[in-house]
Amino acid sequence: MAEKSDFSAQTLSDIEGCRRWVSAATISKLAKALHVAEYQLLMPENNETLKNPIKSSLESLISLQGNIIDTINIHFDKAKDTGDFT
Repeated sequence: MAEKSDFSAQTLSDIEGCRRWVSAATISKLAKALHVAEYQLLMPENNETLKNPIKSSLESLISLQGNIIDTINIHFDKAKDTGDFT
């Protein structure tokens, strides 16, 4: 893989171990070396996702919605406490 992607074995190990930030250019190079689309490298490796991608996508959207609501509530509570609504 290192030869195909022009990355060192250490760099690939760091990427796999989440010890290195991956840029869009890096994702493109890796995808090209693996003969896959870039988005496929960003998808979770989860059998449930592969079995039912619509259900998995819906669950992801519901989770994202919950995270957004939580973030809004945190910022709103902070604004209420400080009086700064800007």
